[in-house]
Amino acid sequence: MTQTPQPRFEAGPIVVIGAGIIGVTAALRLIGEGHEVILLDRKGVAEETSGGNAGAFAFADIEPLAAPGILRKAPGWLLDPLGPLSLRPSHALRMMPWLYHFWRASLPRRHLAAIAAQARLMDLSRQATEALIDRVEGQALIRREGQLQVYEGAGEYRASLPAWELRRQNGVAFRLLESADEIAEIQPGLAPRFTHAGFTPDWMNVTDPRAWTEHLAGRFVAAGGQIRRDEVQGLAQGEDGVTITTAGETLNAAQVVVGAGAWSHQMARTLGERIPLDTERGYNTTFPACDLDLRTHVTFSGHGFVISRIGAGVRVGGAVELGGLELPPNYDRSDVLVRKARDFLPGFDPQGGTRWMGFRPSMPDSLPAIGRSARADRVIYAFGHGHLGLTQSAGTAEIVAAIAAGRSPDTDITAFDPLRFSRR
Repeated sequence: MTQTPQPRFEAGPIVVIGAGIIGVTAALRLIGEGHEVILLDRKGVAEETSGGNAGAFAFADIEPLAAPGILRKAPGWLLDPLGPLSLRPSHALRMMPWLYHFWRASLPRRHLAAIAAQARLMDLSRQATEALIDRVEGQALIRREGQLQVYEGAGEYRASLPAWELRRQNGVAFRLLESADEIAEIQPGLAPRFTHAGFTPDWMNVTDPRAWTEHLAGRFVAAGGQIRRDEVQGLAQGEDGVTITTAGETLNAAQVVVGAGAWSHQMARTLGERIPLDTERGYNTTFPACDLDLRTHVTFSGHGFVISRIGAGVRVGGAVELGGLELPPNYDRSDVLVRKARDFLPGFDPQGGTRWMGFRPSMPDSLPAIGRSARADRVIYAFGHGHLGLTQSAGTAEIVAAIAAGRSPDTDITAFDPLRFSRR
């Protein structure tokens, strides 16, 4: 069942905390519905994780990280700090509550329920994204070149078939390729070790995730929205609204949207709510000018990384490192991915790249937290999208706008209850 609508609050500004892709898209949708909106961020638009992702609208990615049997691989995460999925030993003890919920989410029944919820959100997000592109005249910032997911040998390919069947059951269009010649028709130049692939033709990318977020922010300001730089230190709800304490001032809002990515749980804690949010730290290297003939977004499934076009260059990145917000980056992970990309695409000559690490906000079941706070009903949570923030940003904005207006969202959001783990 869907979340019960809340009554519309009296007139006053809605403050959206977080100027990444989730916050900016939500703020733009809210101002489009006639609200007075202030967008608040400690650094500015797309200055954190949203500026450095791979630029993909990954609507085909419906399977959560927490899958049956995955915890059997946990010892390998500790032993291979440069592998596709790793857990920093110095962060492991702090992650135990998150890992407990992760294990619970990997049980077959919950895993299937998460897939169904993710598929519903993807369907809403796909439709909302197309409408948003038209609304902001953003076609020039979109690439519609599909995605190629490649496999080394028949064994790896066969192991992937259940995931492709899940996509088929949830309406994802794709074509399976079982020869090097078929692969070369879509992306020439791949090493011959990649013998099989799956191609999703409807996959889209932005030309540059920072440019896309800034474009939306520009539309928000043109519509009368305000963007302020300040760091939020606490939230408190009173009879007349929400008081936001920042490093520089105190703001009062009729409602607040918390969309601050990997830092959102810190704000929830000031309201007395503990939400098991941690980080999937992602690494990449961007080469601003590159002659590589890259025709589609390529995913190297067995190695946990992708290569995509960003502007006139390419970005090589991905993998998952569970390591929290405080530990320093391990840029050896970026270098490993670049070396693999050079080997897998022999025409790729990586020169002059810039390394980057970002904090993807991750919930144990790979589903975001979207809904009202239980302790402060004027506060709406919208975070925890993992590596799917860009993908699900427009759909999340539609849900947030509905909640803020007291309407029922157009999709069932029960699975995204921010306090679902404590309720269990």
